[in-house]
Amino acid sequence: MNENQHQPTLVLVAHGTRSPRGLDTIARIAAAVSREVGPTRVAFADVLGPSLSEVLDEVDGPVIVVPAFLASGYHVYTDVREVVARTGRRDVVVTDALGPDVALASLLTDRLRAAGHADGDAVVLAAAGSSDPRALADVEHARVLLARELGVAVSVGYVAAGAPRVPDLVAAVREHAGARVAVASYLLAPGLFHDRLRTCGADVVADPLGVHDVVTRLVAARYRSARVAVHA
Repeated sequence: MNENQHQPTLVLVAHGTRSPRGLDTIARIAAAVSREVGPTRVAFADVLGPSLSEVLDEVDGPVIVVPAFLASGYHVYTDVREVVARTGRRDVVVTDALGPDVALASLLTDRLRAAGHADGDAVVLAAAGSSDPRALADVEHARVLLARELGVAVSVGYVAAGAPRVPDLVAAVREHAGARVAVASYLLAPGLFHDRLRTCGADVVADPLGVHDVVTRLVAARYRSARVAVHA
């Protein structure tokens, strides 16, 4: 249910993808968030527009920017905040990213089970990757949370940046464990990165986090916690 219509506009900043399924996923997440907390716009940090700068130019009144990232690297710590700083506006607040979070670990577990994960499978958490050590630390935190949720050891592999890469890790884990390998996709939406996971050699590849009440509630929680800091 919508809250007060005079509340700040929420701008959800996603990475960006040319995948129609990925764009649809982000749009559906934003629509679900809008039903929860009110007016919600989407901006993209890379690949395509509208950019955050363009969206902020169009929105009058206070804004809360929620980075739809599962780990905080360059886009979250530098790019988004620099865009906001260049506007000179004092009525725009940037929240923390969505992950890591224990609720996402629970959703990752659900996605794994839906894909066919079974007891005894070795588990790999697959993330996009980053050159920023802070983002890598966030992924490691997500790994710990998922391991606790599953009650088994979890390894981390990367799709685009960082090492080990997921296909190499899947092969190494299978050889070491002598078991099936299940990959948990630590990605928000379908796209190029998740397409790569489907050919990584794993026995099970879970879907991205996608459209889910857990994601909606996390975005809404970031928004609500930031409202007190917004000054019109």
